[in-house]
Amino acid sequence: MSHFWQTLIDAEELFGLLESERPLVLFDCRHQLTAPEAGLQAWQESHLPGAFYAHLDTDQAGPKVPGVSGRHPLPDREILAKWLGQRGVETGVQVVVYDDAGGAIAARLWWMLQWLGHEQVAVLNGGVQAWQNANFPMDNEEPKMRLANFAAKKSEYVAIEVDQVEDSIASRELCLLDARDGARYRGEVEPFGPVAGHVPGAHSMPFAENLHEGFFKSIDELKQRFANYSERGDVVCYCGSGVTGCHNILAMVHAGMEKVPALYTGSWSEWSLDSTRPVATGASPG
Repeated sequence: MSHFWQTLIDAEELFGLLESERPLVLFDCRHQLTAPEAGLQAWQESHLPGAFYAHLDTDQAGPKVPGVSGRHPLPDREILAKWLGQRGVETGVQVVVYDDAGGAIAARLWWMLQWLGHEQVAVLNGGVQAWQNANFPMDNEEPKMRLANFAAKKSEYVAIEVDQVEDSIASRELCLLDARDGARYRGEVEPFGPVAGHVPGAHSMPFAENLHEGFFKSIDELKQRFANYSERGDVVCYCGSGVTGCHNILAMVHAGMEKVPALYTGSWSEWSLDSTRPVATGASPG
């Protein structure tokens, strides 16, 4: 069997794949939370050759329920599988996803493909900047749809619901890792939600600390960062809306963590909607 990539791929490796005859599907995931159409506009201007655009708010999320769901609820599995199949994704096809934010957005689609049981998916390490810095080609052509039969399968990548998190608060049954920056975790600011703070008992693990100058840190550095959680089977990652929490999962899997952490997809944008749910502020627990 040919080698395939499951976590990260570098620009040189991806260029070699594009030059080869191997089946490959690319997704451009660029997105700005404060300017939702900026990523699409950037893709229309130029993108990696053959890359489809995957909008975070629509292609990578299901319908929001006002006052109940978070900002980016998971789409229906069958709808997502059909969308991917319409773009040529099927068993045996290598998928590569990229953005311009160190993988902060692309990791979401990486996780969703893994969630559907498609293991042959990787994030472009260094993103579009690494590709451009290597002087590899870009174009602005719209790729042709390539219909394939993509069927979702069982996976070790799982999503948990808010009631499971609620039930774990008193028992500390789950080990929660919050991927947002420290100020949001501590409750000093909250630019997107009604309440600032974090889920009680959660540990602060900002996703940005997985990176150095836009690239993922070395496997040894990531192993050291997540050493306290590597032997646990109860780790759950969350963030603002189920996006950058995937970045921590990617970093842990890339570093060789045996048990894949779960994702609380509703994350803080869901948790903070209900005023009866407890909120913690301040520093991370010891």
